[in-house]
Amino acid sequence: MKEKINVLVTPSDKTGVGKFRSVDPHVFLQNLYPDDFHVDIDYEPQINNIEYWKKYQIVHAHRTIGQDYNIAPQLIEWLKSMGIIVIIDLDDYWLPTVEHPIHSIIVKHKIDEKIKNNLKAASYVTTTTEIFADEIKKLNKNVIVFPNAINPKELQFNQPTPPSDKIRVGWLGGSSHLHDLELLGGFVQKNSDINDKLQYVICGFDTRGTVTEINPQTGEEKQRDILPHETVWARYEEIFTTNYKIVDDEYKKFLQQFKEGEYNSGNQLPYVRVWTKPVTTYAMNYSKFDISLAPIKNHIFNRMKSQLKVIEAGFYKKALIASEIGPYTIDLVHCLKNGEFNEEGNAILIPESRNHSDWSKAIKKLVQNPEMIKVLGERLYNTVKDKYDLNVVTKNRAEFYKSLIK
Repeated sequence: MKEKINVLVTPSDKTGVGKFRSVDPHVFLQNLYPDDFHVDIDYEPQINNIEYWKKYQIVHAHRTIGQDYNIAPQLIEWLKSMGIIVIIDLDDYWLPTVEHPIHSIIVKHKIDEKIKNNLKAASYVTTTTEIFADEIKKLNKNVIVFPNAINPKELQFNQPTPPSDKIRVGWLGGSSHLHDLELLGGFVQKNSDINDKLQYVICGFDTRGTVTEINPQTGEEKQRDILPHETVWARYEEIFTTNYKIVDDEYKKFLQQFKEGEYNSGNQLPYVRVWTKPVTTYAMNYSKFDISLAPIKNHIFNRMKSQLKVIEAGFYKKALIASEIGPYTIDLVHCLKNGEFNEEGNAILIPESRNHSDWSKAIKKLVQNPEMIKVLGERLYNTVKDKYDLNVVTKNRAEFYKSLIK
């Protein structure tokens, strides 16, 4: 019997990035290739136990190994000296821009420099796109692309979209996208003549969390619980409701209580708030809208992002309107030529110079041509269904790992 390749996976968290970049890919690896691989997933590896490490031929870590960034490069070199191949995976650029909520924390603790040191020390680096790979190659030439991928049988990607008299325009994301959503350019107000046909949906709403306040004189950090109206989600909601002008007074009062629960008014509401779900069920929210929005500001952090929003919208067969930036130029082809739909396109792309006007125009174009919502969803599905199927990406990963072990 041939000897299995033993792989240790150390995810960076138990939420989104851990699922997509560490856990799911390697659970699939062992399940699809049980005769070739044995995978252990350990969130707290035994850093100083040599016998623990000697069991493995490959160590896969996201961003860093263990909790201490300062010793990670030396740990990587030590593992390499024992013949262990160390793969560092990275899905986001190491230094978020200044408007990102964690920018100041990363700069203060020099986490960006520590991540780069890990990348330099690694045997190989894996990442999400060729765009990001080209940037990482400035630090380590051994970069392999394994895109984020979907298990097509996973329940959260197979929820039916209920019928509605309204065309539902939705956005699903996290708490670091205020400057991205501000690109929408007052799109709700600009569509006031068709808003009776539309329902706007925000998914992921979350009022939990803390505020970190840094004393500029002493550098001392203090944390307190955030108040609901202080959250970025309240700002998102103002964008999608034109400061609550599209909702009546009773519904506005309900929304500004910031309490979980549905407002009992059927599906005719002009705006719907959908509260956050865990990473194992969040994608069900795609079933709540027909058109998915993906605005991103043009800067290096966003250009290095993955195309996960494209993949998710595609598996849900949603029409997609996206910024013509970085990751969204990999698979998306603009479907309008001289204002008319063409057969080659699978999405509507908004150039950076047209943010002020074209988000509202794109939505209006789909409202005027509602049959194209389904057509674009089908085209996008056909674009992503094989390329980003976790079975396909895992096959490529298995071949790569086997090539490392001679």
